[in-house]
Amino acid sequence: MEHTFAVLMDWFLLLGGAFLAGLVDAVVGGGGLIQIPLLLSVFPATPIAVLFGTNKVSSVSGTLGACIRYVREIALPWRTVCWAAAAAFIGAWLGAQAVSLLPKEVLKPFVLVMLVLVGAYTFVRKDFGRLERASLPAHWVLPLSLIAGGVIGFYDGFFGPGTGSFLIFVFVRWFGFDFLKASASAKVVNVATNLAAIASFALGEGILWKVGALMAIANLAGSQVGAHFALKHGNGFIRWVFLVLVSVLVVKLGAEMIIA
Repeated sequence: MEHTFAVLMDWFLLLGGAFLAGLVDAVVGGGGLIQIPLLLSVFPATPIAVLFGTNKVSSVSGTLGACIRYVREIALPWRTVCWAAAAAFIGAWLGAQAVSLLPKEVLKPFVLVMLVLVGAYTFVRKDFGRLERASLPAHWVLPLSLIAGGVIGFYDGFFGPGTGSFLIFVFVRWFGFDFLKASASAKVVNVATNLAAIASFALGEGILWKVGALMAIANLAGSQVGAHFALKHGNGFIRWVFLVLVSVLVVKLGAEMIIA
């Protein structure tokens, strides 16, 4: 009886967490902050690479669902977004392959500093991302799309926390998108990075497919709620959720570095 209750509680936490992760991820990214700790607590003996792959299976459904919802409502600059997504797919594959080669701890100080700078810039610039600015000169679109997609894609496949935040910031700062269009564009790129990471992990240490599939259903439901809020409340709402998520990431990474 106690074992059955414990199993039910585990599934309640996993599915509830996946729903919340989908909701947050649809707005500004960061769903892995919720799902990965839950997976680690429920499956402590499972290799971390397997849990990372399982997290991606859950995440990709919600990300794709939010992506479709946004695309129906928002006109995206597909040339920029598709080049970034293509580069991100390759980058994420390479990043996932590098997981076993490099210690992730070497990235934490750099990522922490970058998140602090991104959050501070967004907070100080009150108009940042509220309105769409003039687009880049045509000759800069392709190289910057490839650079942004490739670098952030590699980071997502290798480490992950803050990927959505970095994508949104780059789309706003480099390409002049408003927050809503940047969030929608980030979802397209995230679909590519998730698919690449899933393929890499599946060919490597494997994935908990049944767990990932059930969590994917909950994640998809949460993503629809999150996309609804983002579309309804617009750039101001996304800006503040973005700042909250960046703050949470800074605290989390800072605490991990201090404890270590």
